[in-house]
Amino acid sequence: MTPAGPDRATGPTPEPADVLVVGAGPAGLALSLMLLRSGVQVTLAEKSTTYRRDFHGEILQPGGQRILDQLDVLDSATRRGARTLDGFQVLERGRVLLDIDYRRLDPPYGRLLALPQRHLLEELLTACHRLPGFTHLPGHRISALRGDRDRCTGAVFTGPAGARTTVPARVVVATDGRFSKTRTLAGIGAGRTEAFDQDIVWFTLPAPGRATGRVRIHRAAGTAVLVHDTHPDRLRVGWVLPHGGWQAATARGIAPIRDELAAAVPELADLLHEHLTGLSDLALLDVFAADAEEWVRDGLVLAGDAAHTHGPLGAQGINLALQDAATLHPVLLDALAAGACTRERLAPFQRLRAPAAARVTRVQRLQAKAFLGNAGPAATYLRSRAAALVTRTPLGAHLTSRIAFGPVPVQVRTDLFTAAPRPTQKGARST
Repeated sequence: MTPAGPDRATGPTPEPADVLVVGAGPAGLALSLMLLRSGVQVTLAEKSTTYRRDFHGEILQPGGQRILDQLDVLDSATRRGARTLDGFQVLERGRVLLDIDYRRLDPPYGRLLALPQRHLLEELLTACHRLPGFTHLPGHRISALRGDRDRCTGAVFTGPAGARTTVPARVVVATDGRFSKTRTLAGIGAGRTEAFDQDIVWFTLPAPGRATGRVRIHRAAGTAVLVHDTHPDRLRVGWVLPHGGWQAATARGIAPIRDELAAAVPELADLLHEHLTGLSDLALLDVFAADAEEWVRDGLVLAGDAAHTHGPLGAQGINLALQDAATLHPVLLDALAAGACTRERLAPFQRLRAPAAARVTRVQRLQAKAFLGNAGPAATYLRSRAAALVTRTPLGAHLTSRIAFGPVPVQVRTDLFTAAPRPTQKGARST
């Protein structure tokens, strides 16, 4: 653990937390809500003060939708603004090679949902604030972990004004993302591997009346472009680059990039030429896989991207984060009730979730090679046609369900909920 060091200024010390959650992404907020509903004292610390994360993943698989529904936040988050998508398609020169139709799944989750992450996070945070036992520390960056390598007992944060705040806790849960500072402070290796041959550059285009109702991968010579509808009346576009190819691409300037994209997706040429005006419109996603060397220690758990990182294909990021939260919730309750948040008590979380995370990485590598790589037209065509045949059979529906809900579907343990939300004034909504 990294020692706290001397304080230049010291802020008030919050009451000790049963659980200190570091990072207010989907995993951290969903876990906080589950724990609060189970009567646990939770402190949530987040380095940001806003939730405008425009280029974070936003597509919800049915499994993630069901978890949010069980937390009573799906409908309210969707009302903030979302887009329903019927499935995935892979196209080449306008011809559909693969069509995975989520409407084949049982209702009410026979769809994908493009839900801006800020809408989801704000709704989860609102639900947390309505429950007793919640302490929220926005604008607080973790700077040290308390305890030693044998046991974590809390963390130290630097607040918005530079004051240092110490939060004692029975267990710290790191959900602070793929570049987790908590993981680094604990001295745990990220386990990064260059599992993918591509990076993705994201941007959005205003597109009233141009919704497709699908997530589409447009294959073109030497590249691929991902496109899906997003709120409000926009298209989210992902341009596939060779891994590490961002510097060479930007050296060419925006005009050649725009021309290449227009050639790959000619139906968007007018929008690209009108709205893609500079390199500042683009945001790079460094695509890699990671599996942290340790997920649990005495008093410490890594979850979500802090424990395992994946590529964007298959829209699994938020799904996995929410499944992690639902799996970790009863494990933490058991450890807290036993008065021993030890590695042994926390280990069932990694034992249950590590195989699912590893499977997603394997599937994403196959997807990337089949649909984004440069394997040659004959091989790509044969793989795509084989996949298309499978999706028209009962086996295809089964495989779609496994992608949508996971090989072992995860449910929220609502039977462990004991605390009811405080009533709010009619028409009021906290953000």
